Amino acid sequence: MSDNEKPLLIKRYASRRLYNTETSDYVTLEDIAGFIRDGREVQIIDLKTGDDLTRQYLLQIIAEHESRGENVLPVNVLNDLVRSYMVPGGGMMPQFLQSSFEMLRESQSKMMENMNAMNPMAQMPGFDALQAQQQAFLKAMTGGLSGGWSGPDQEEKKPEANEDLDDIKKQLAELQNKLSKLN
Repeated sequence: MSDNEKPLLIKRYASRRLYNTETSDYVTLEDIAGFIRDGREVQIIDLKTGDDLTRQYLLQIIAEHESRGENVLPVNVLNDLVRSYMVPGGGMMPQFLQSSFEMLRESQSKMMENMNAMNPMAQMPGFDALQAQQQAFLKAMTGGLSGGWSGPDQEEKKPEANEDLDDIKKQLAELQNKLSKLN
């Protein structure tokens, strides 16, 4: 198993300080949120008791982002979460959310694969840089599904899918023109 596949082990000392066992230094909740945004799984263990505190700290990261005015979860989603735990059989919500996020990650991955497979520019010099920009653009658009994403408000209108697609096509055409001028 590679380093990126196994969780990053964070130990919590009695002083409540968090210690990164890979880099042998102390980290903050914001550091942990950064590891997660970068795609790394983390596991937070209490050094004295051995208890797994990961869930508690992940919820604390979300709560801190919410307290700073960053809407991590829309109010209607929070209401639905509370409702799901108050009704019999509400234990289905965690599995539903997990499946939904897995589907979203798979869709993003397939979209990147399709963009690469269908693009005849893949053989051109400098394509790797363009591809890196595309991936950064997608990550920025989705915020890696991290604290930067606030979701739509109920009053906001959702943009037409065709408008988004047209904008992306327009940006791609501009990048192709710039690359053709370089050659």
